[in-house]
Amino acid sequence: DRYLARHGMQVNPDNILITSGSQQALDLLGKVLIDEGQDLIIEEPGYLGAIQAFSVYQPAFKPITLGEEGLDLAALDALLASGSNAKLLYGVPNFQNPSGVSYSRANREALAERLVSHELLMVEDDPYGELRFEGEHLPPIAKLAPNNTVLLGSFSKTVVPAFRLGWMLVPDWLRKKVTIAKQATDLHSNAFSQQVLHRFLIDNSLDAHLEKIKEVYGRQRAAMEAALARHCPPGVSYTRPEGGMFLWLTLPASVSAMALFDEAIKEKVAFVPGAPFYVRPEIQNTLRLSFSCVDEATIEEGVKRLCRALARML
Repeated sequence: DRYLARHGMQVNPDNILITSGSQQALDLLGKVLIDEGQDLIIEEPGYLGAIQAFSVYQPAFKPITLGEEGLDLAALDALLASGSNAKLLYGVPNFQNPSGVSYSRANREALAERLVSHELLMVEDDPYGELRFEGEHLPPIAKLAPNNTVLLGSFSKTVVPAFRLGWMLVPDWLRKKVTIAKQATDLHSNAFSQQVLHRFLIDNSLDAHLEKIKEVYGRQRAAMEAALARHCPPGVSYTRPEGGMFLWLTLPASVSAMALFDEAIKEKVAFVPGAPFYVRPEIQNTLRLSFSCVDEATIEEGVKRLCRALARML
């Protein structure tokens, strides 16, 4: 019903498989779909959890740069024309982790066309799509290419992280295979947590709950952007997401985020260095900041300390 109301998608409930967080969905899809040595297309930078989950099955990662509009389609076309044996593409089109970037409508439509024409399957990870503070909601790629997309969702970013409850919406042709893989893994996700969550969703308005979250996160994002504008030394750029939980900083090429981390700890402030989000380890000058877990005053102080440490290095 929610997919229908928000996106006009006709969804068969039988095609929704409950998982222990969307992270389990990644593992199940890896089991079913990845052969050792097979090309796997992934965003660059890409979600660390997906890199970890898929690495177990030993694919050959093929990173495609993520720009302000989404995936670099020219680079994707070049890869597909090169004779790549890729059958799987992983991406986070809404407020991507780690960058905060969202695919534009045109980028989504063009990518959907390529999925169909090249018989590619996209794992469309969407834990943050409900957390939009501004701008228009854009259609899932699963709506544009339903037979070529597995759409992942999670309650961890919207209701409660500790329950570890997520889901995947799979095409008919894939449903039986992932169901068997799920049964072999844990038989079923925690039934007690599902009952508690179900009761919450029946007794409360999820939309009203989300409005509270978005109002708070929106203020905190604005506070972080304003603090960066005030305190960042020249040569630092950062994304300006319309939702989600993260900002992505690009430092001058000469600055290592890992070295900055050591300097920032002296100021009693921490962040996530960007290197683990790349499958090419030579990229060292990026980092991720989260605005979701701290209030505005703490954000101001934290950014001030971080930029003080950066200024010393520069």
